[in-house]
Order: sequence, then C-alpha cells, then structure tokens
Amino acid sequence: MAVKRKGKKRDSRLKRAGVSGFNKPKRTPGHAKKSHIVVAKVGMKVKTIRFGQQGAKTAGKPKAGESEAMKRKRASFKARHRKNIAKGKMSAAYWADKVKW
Repeated sequence: MAVKRKGKKRDSRLKRAGVSGFNKPKRTPGHAKKSHIVVAKVGMKVKTIRFGQQGAKTAGKPKAGESEAMKRKRASFKARHRKNIAKGKMSAAYWADKVKW
C-alpha cells in the first residue's frame, strides 16, 4: 500500500538549486562565475537566479568604523543598480543588494 503525503509536493527547482526553500539565497563557491543562487518566488511565478561575481570583494554589512572607501563603494553599487534593485525579488540586482551589499 502506498503512503500518501499531506501537503504540497516539493518543487524540483529547489532540489536542483540545492536551496532549503523559496527566497532563501545560498553561496555557490564551486560555480565558475556566480557566487550565489536563489529560487525566487513572487505569487505563482518561480525563477532560479544566479547572482554576484565570484571572488568579488563587496562591502558587506555596514560596520562600526567602516572606511570612507567602503561607504563610497556601497553607495556606488546601490546608485548604479537602483532601477534593477527596485524591480524586486525577481531580479538578480535585488538579491545582490540584499545579500552582498
């Protein structure tokens, strides 16, 4: 006799990407070009997004006593990608801003 599962079937894109759930980014140190992956979901739309330059030194989270150069670097990224960040969870720029900057 087959065992019935309660709830919804797990999306195969989550397993393929190796993430624990929707909108949960994960580092991909073995990928040739991109540093992170996320399976983004907004409403019924689902999209696998790879983002971030592998090996790039980003500003990270603001720290007490952060250098002026890092502050400028963070501000430049956000200004340069502002329109794409504003597109929301379905854009790589949104995730790069959230995770790396």
